[in-house]
Parts: sequence; C-alpha cells; structure tokens
Amino acid sequence: MIARETILGFVLISQVCVGFIGNSLLLVFYVYMYFIHSHLRKPIDVIFMHLTLVNILSILFSLTPHIMVYFGVGSAISGVSCKAFLYINRLTRDLSICTTSLLSTFQAITISPRNAKWAWLKSRLSTSVFPSFFFFWILNMLIYIHLIDTGVSRTNVSMVGAGYFQAYCRSEVRNNPSHSFVSVLLIKDLLLVFLMICTSLYMVDVLRRHHRRAKHLHSPSLSAQLSPENKATHSILVVVSIFVLFYSLNNVMTLYIFYAPRKNSKLYPITVLFSSCYPTICPFLLMKNSKIISHIYSSFLR
Repeated sequence: MIARETILGFVLISQVCVGFIGNSLLLVFYVYMYFIHSHLRKPIDVIFMHLTLVNILSILFSLTPHIMVYFGVGSAISGVSCKAFLYINRLTRDLSICTTSLLSTFQAITISPRNAKWAWLKSRLSTSVFPSFFFFWILNMLIYIHLIDTGVSRTNVSMVGAGYFQAYCRSEVRNNPSHSFVSVLLIKDLLLVFLMICTSLYMVDVLRRHHRRAKHLHSPSLSAQLSPENKATHSILVVVSIFVLFYSLNNVMTLYIFYAPRKNSKLYPITVLFSSCYPTICPFLLMKNSKIISHIYSSFLR
C-alpha cells in the first residue's frame, strides 16, 4: 500500500507542475506583449506580471520543502535552508496579498466614472505602480527579517508550544512581543483584504450601473456584450474572490496551529494546500478573459 506521505508528495508535485507552467506561460505572454507588442501595453499588465512572478516564487518555495519531507529527504533541509524557505515563503505570501490588493484598487479606479471622487487618481496610476512594488518588497522584507533569527529546523525542536510550524521548519516564539507581532500582521492583512472587498463591491456597482445604462440605450443583445475593460474587471473580481476564500481558510488553520499547545502534523498538508491553491489557480483565471492571449495565439498561427 502506498504511504500517505507519498500520496501527498505526488499531489504537491502535480500542483507545482500545474501552477508553475500556468504562471510561467502567463508571464511569458505578458513579457512578450510588453516588449514586442508595445502598442497593446497597459499599466495594469505590469501588475499582472508581478503577480505571476510572485505566484511562481510562492509555489516553488512553499511546496518544494514539503515535497522533500514527504519523500523522505527532509533531513537535507539544514538550518540555513530552513530559514531561507521559511523567509521566502512568508515574504511571497505577503507580496501576493499586497499585489492582489493593488490590482483590485487599480482596476476600480480605472473603471470609475469621470465624476467619481477618486477619478483624479487615474492620471497618476501609471506612475505609481513601480513605487508600490518597491514599497511592498522593502516593507515585507523588513517585517519578516526576524524569521532568519527564529527559524529552526524541525529536527532540532519539539512539537509543543506556540510558534509558526511547517513540516520542515518552525519559528520559535521566544518572548511575549511575538504575539503582538502576530496581531499586527493579522491587522495589516485584514486591512488589505477589507480594501479588496470594498474595491470589488465598488466594481460590481459600476458594472451594474453600466449594464443598466447599456440596456436602456441599446438592445438586450448589445447590452449583454462585454467590453475588454469589463471582461478584465470580471476576471479580477473572480481572482479577488478566490484569494479571499483561500486566504481565510489558510489563516484559520495557521492561527490554530500557531497557538495550539500540541501540534497535529496531519494539519500541515491542509495549510499547504490552502496557501498554494490561489497561486496555482490564479493564472488560469486571468487567461480566461485575456485579450493578449488570443492576440498572441492568432499571431503565432499566422
């Protein structure tokens, strides 16, 4: 009979393959358009490129060490590699939530009417993308710098007490301020999720009003047709919804494991699957209504 760990290993390998290929293809498509078809370039495409790059890093650095553990080579993960995996895993996770929040905010401002309160931000969108990326990277790199000091290989610690646990590594809680640190991180994430929800509701309202006006001015068949901007908005709404769903599930499991006095190793695969579902599914949701994909595909056929 095949061991449970081996089955989990193959499941994670399949997730790595699907997610890596999907995100890599989407990243190549956007890079190709950015440099070859510059006339189709849009400021939001840079956000898509950054999101797919973060997804690739998240999938590789969150799933690879677990795959090693489930195939019995977890002992190869030393203290240094444990710290590296743990640090980059948490870094890419927060970069993902920041980029997704930026994406939803960017699109909400883009489709806002001219008389909207934040319509004046439209002219500044294109110049604010790269500074936002720089801020996200620096902020999150500084936030999780303590993991380099507190990360410990699982072979050197017991599975009791508070702390952030993975199948291959854990972060030690050495003093009470660590609990305050977790609270600050949780508040930061909740604020970003709240921003996503607010901008998503705003986009839904804008689309609803646009559909009502189109239905009033044109025939039902014309009002049912979606413009490229509306298609992009629908895709972003689905992406944000999927993110909020898996983020909530993963956070509940992570907080439970963090504060549980005794750790249940059977919960680790669940948290890994929850955290990696979004970066795996995300590129295929974006490809569905992407104008660039159909354009490049037709150019290749020609």
